[in-house]
Amino acid sequence: MCLAIPARIVELLPGDACRVDLGGVRKEVSLALVDGAELGDYVIVHVGYALSKLDADEAEKTLALFAEAGLTGPALAAASEEGAA
Repeated sequence: MCLAIPARIVELLPGDACRVDLGGVRKEVSLALVDGAELGDYVIVHVGYALSKLDADEAEKTLALFAEAGLTGPALAAASEEGAA
């Protein structure tokens, strides 16, 4: 199963990269596919790429559902990488 996970941008890095927070786990992802992403924005992350920006309210609702299902912290971060070859 592949999941695209909402994550908040916590640091902008050189080039098209940023660091995001995935349930307390911080990961570096590419912003090459997303225009105009800024610090504090939520993005949908899948296999190391931000795919699009997401409204903060929607992101928080989705993350709450994942937490309710027991998908938090490292499990949430790992789910964003499933499907990577």
